[in-house]
Amino acid sequence: MARKIINTSSAPAPVGPYNQAIIAGGMLHISGQIAIVPATGELKIDGTIEEETHQVMKNIGNILAEAGCSFDDVVKCSVFVKDMHLYGRINAVYAEYFNDDTAPARELVEVANLPKFVNIEISTLAVVPTGK
Repeated sequence: MARKIINTSSAPAPVGPYNQAIIAGGMLHISGQIAIVPATGELKIDGTIEEETHQVMKNIGNILAEAGCSFDDVVKCSVFVKDMHLYGRINAVYAEYFNDDTAPARELVEVANLPKFVNIEISTLAVVPTGK
């Protein structure tokens, strides 16, 4: 199966042996994204969980765009959080990026820790439009 590597300077650079995303079998697999501002490398974790979540979603959006996709093409998200008590606040931001009627499948799970001790990480799976 052919694979196409997707990396963009508009999202955080990988910090290990992985790529931001890979297209394989007509699907875009986006690695877990955290709240790093790509232009500065700054972690955006000193503000609110809403700001942190928006940065994660912006990073995902930039990778989607690099692959010729949009949030409308997303079929699955895996959301990892350090504190389940933040669920409602995270969900409110997350909902801004998806239409209620066509929102992707999702799980949101609490974990002990995340990379760089952030509060949220999201990985994404999207269908690549034909011809991309």
